Amino acid sequence: MIHVTLKQLRYFDALAREQHFGRAADACAVTQPALSMQIQDLEASLGIALVERTRSGVKLTPKGEEIAIRAQRLLNDVRNLVDYAQHAGGILSGTLRLGVIPSVAPYLLPPLLPLLKEKYPDVELYVRETQTQMLTDELVEGKLDVLLLALPIKNADVETLSIFDDRFLLAVPKGKKLSGRVRATRDMLEGDRLLLLEEGHCLRDQALTYCSLQQVDDVNTFGASSLSTIVEMVAAGLGITLLPEICVGVEARSREIKVIRFVDPEPSRAIGLAWRRSSPRRDDFKALAKLISQAAQMSLKRGVAATQA
Repeated sequence: MIHVTLKQLRYFDALAREQHFGRAADACAVTQPALSMQIQDLEASLGIALVERTRSGVKLTPKGEEIAIRAQRLLNDVRNLVDYAQHAGGILSGTLRLGVIPSVAPYLLPPLLPLLKEKYPDVELYVRETQTQMLTDELVEGKLDVLLLALPIKNADVETLSIFDDRFLLAVPKGKKLSGRVRATRDMLEGDRLLLLEEGHCLRDQALTYCSLQQVDDVNTFGASSLSTIVEMVAAGLGITLLPEICVGVEARSREIKVIRFVDPEPSRAIGLAWRRSSPRRDDFKALAKLISQAAQMSLKRGVAATQA
């Protein structure tokens, strides 16, 4: 009789992701020999070799790759079962692990968190802020419950809900002459240095797409990982940038920059939620989306005074 345990599947899932026994053991908070023993027991139970052991680490066998996919599905089903049991008592109760991208977190979390605490006091919130790809990986792996980020997300295992459109505005040094223009156009981006976040941030990719830039010779990031740094560089006269509207109330305040709307159709990004398609907490996420919509309106109102008509 084949006997496979959840512990074995968890350990193998970690090994499949890390491709290294030591890192997988650290991820599972066990010793390397303990993890190795469980993997060997799993291989013996299934009667197939799952990994090839090499000097640099491990490599999954073809059958191991298929087992890894199925193991992740089984582990997600178990997580969903636990989620359902823990949260069956009411909307947004218990633990909620929320992932947020850096170009959203500083601007939506401050108005969102008080709303969430007031409306759903029983929720225990944990926030993880990092870039889109890492958040998506951690969502699929079951480390996060839901993501707040820019859409779309290309993953068949992920379901999304668009909440609002976040328009882009042009930010230039306050003393820059604009020939009387009251609306920005795409050609205004061609004659100046465009400052964007470092590679890996979806906001960078969206801005480059709008600007139709196939090459990035005139794009300078200086390794910047925050919009605050970019805005300071604009204020210092080092270039121009595109700012999401939700950040204007914070980033344009007390800084020597000028923020201008683009002509129609205005460039924008869709902000929404993403969760595992198999998650039983869809009602929780829809309730969260309503609060995020309220928080977004609060952020946008704060930024109105900083923009030109």
